[in-house]
Amino acid sequence: MPIVKHTLPKYVSTDNDPLFRFHRWLANLRIVGINEIKTVPFVPRSHPFVERLIGTVRREHLEHLFFWNGPDLEQKLLAYRDYYNQHRYHTGLSGDTPTATGRRKRNGTKTAGP
Repeated sequence: MPIVKHTLPKYVSTDNDPLFRFHRWLANLRIVGINEIKTVPFVPRSHPFVERLIGTVRREHLEHLFFWNGPDLEQKLLAYRDYYNQHRYHTGLSGDTPTATGRRKRNGTKTAGP
């Protein structure tokens, strides 16, 4: 089921977990017209940015809360997205937030930090 108010992606990247070879999974992808792209087997670092984001969301958010159903989880993930982008400071951005960094880039001003 797609996230409410968003269109379906054209592609989905999956690893080689047996779950993604299950006939129902493959049939559902075929029905909604999504092409599956497999990662390289036994190379967990083939998607490092996604792996890092998933780990961060798990450690900082999902391990500390309960959710009752899909819409409840979606609401909590959207709230975490707002926190992550607007209030959480990122070392890789010199202690700034992604929203502030993006705003500065659009305005052509210097980024924070040394």
